[in-house]
Amino acid sequence: MGKRLRRTMLYVPGSNPSMLADAHIYGADSLMFDLEDSISLLEKDSARLLVYNAIKSIDYGETEIVVRINGLDTPYGQSDIEAMVRAGADVIRLPKTGTAQDVIDVEKVIEDIEIKIGKPVGTTKMMGAIESPLGVINAMEIATASPRMIGIALGAEDFVTNMKTKRSPEGVELLYARSKILIAARAAGIYALDTVFSNVNDEEGFRNEVKLIKQLGFDGKSIINPRQIAPVHEIYTPTQKEIEDAKQVIRAIEEAEEKGLGVISVNGKMVDKPIVERAERILELANVSTV
Repeated sequence: MGKRLRRTMLYVPGSNPSMLADAHIYGADSLMFDLEDSISLLEKDSARLLVYNAIKSIDYGETEIVVRINGLDTPYGQSDIEAMVRAGADVIRLPKTGTAQDVIDVEKVIEDIEIKIGKPVGTTKMMGAIESPLGVINAMEIATASPRMIGIALGAEDFVTNMKTKRSPEGVELLYARSKILIAARAAGIYALDTVFSNVNDEEGFRNEVKLIKQLGFDGKSIINPRQIAPVHEIYTPTQKEIEDAKQVIRAIEEAEEKGLGVISVNGKMVDKPIVERAERILELANVSTV
């Protein structure tokens, strides 16, 4: 898994030219241009053209560009993929991913287009949004269906409807799905992103949910409003003490390697591989979050 941070993935409706132009100024780690649920049937073709032109003409800097396409089972999916691969989107996000075959089918279309336009095969990455009980059951197969897969994400609104329930502040109805998706992502060595929190005015509820998903182990969260970026980044940013402790661990392990020592301790505690990996993760988050 690469070292890119994906703490925040900001939804941007593909039919909104001003949002497409300005979305990167808010500082989200990734932007997700949506061609699917937020776009009416009458606007599908014009939204695709808007997003294509935005990616081709706007300099988004280091911000990752993800595009949520319509499914291949709709009249729009094939055209969406073709336009986004040609535009140079970093990641194609599959909606309503239920099986590994969904991933394989989209990958085949992407590969055909890459070959056709002379782009190195494998350039365009993929991620799957898991939004159904079937997708949750198949999370591991979806996560490992293609080497292009960089992550899987939970889409909770469709999921809870399928489960004949609704979202609660505690999120107990999502605990199994979150855990299954997270474990599948970790086993596959890819990223796990949590679902959106749709009440933009409930900052306390939002912060509590972000703390929960961080504690579970998610890499980040899909968000629907720029106001949600800062709280996520703040919660994911390590404390100064965590940063200092992590630096101490890394320094100790480097010194031990120089001296050829196999076992080291820091402040009386033995340092083993999981502790080193946690320290590296803390410094990863800190370096990008505290510049």
